[in-house]
Amino acid sequence: MDVVARARNLLLAPKMEWPVIAAEATSVETIYRGYVAWLAAIGPVATFFGTSLVGFGGVRIGLFSGLLFAILSYAASLVIVYVVALVVDRLAPSFDGTSDFLNAFKLVAYSMTAAWLAGIFAVIPPLAIFGLLGLYSIYLLFTGVPVLMRAPQDKALIYTIAIILIGIVINFVVSAILSRLFSAPYLPAA
Repeated sequence: MDVVARARNLLLAPKMEWPVIAAEATSVETIYRGYVAWLAAIGPVATFFGTSLVGFGGVRIGLFSGLLFAILSYAASLVIVYVVALVVDRLAPSFDGTSDFLNAFKLVAYSMTAAWLAGIFAVIPPLAIFGLLGLYSIYLLFTGVPVLMRAPQDKALIYTIAIILIGIVINFVVSAILSRLFSAPYLPAA
């Protein structure tokens, strides 16, 4: 799988790319190694450089803390993709879709493309606001739900909303855990 071509096709022509993805004979492991592992690293690496090396307004996070946060954020991203895919799979019958974990994983992994790519803006902290471009991932998710989960078009919107809300809760819990870890007194101060 060509990561660049896949990302470009998803961003520019998602309605044409989702059927290609649906037809691919692949595995969760292959998608993790060939796509997710690379794109999920963009945000944490950019954030590390932006907060620990570049800084903003003369404030920088210590190298150790920044690196530790980047590693934990990256690991959390990998776990979140899997957990959200489990939820997408379990929810499918509730929205007249077809339960298929591999397709659910494809949907979650590939729909995150815009969000992961938008993470690059964190390399320069004042540009981090452009990370909002990652919201295009919601559209990617919406266009992929009927194709991969075989949900009827009239239920695709509500299914997408349910996925997003559950994803927000999962991300909130993970963020709270990471925040708690980084407010621990044993970490070096910025």
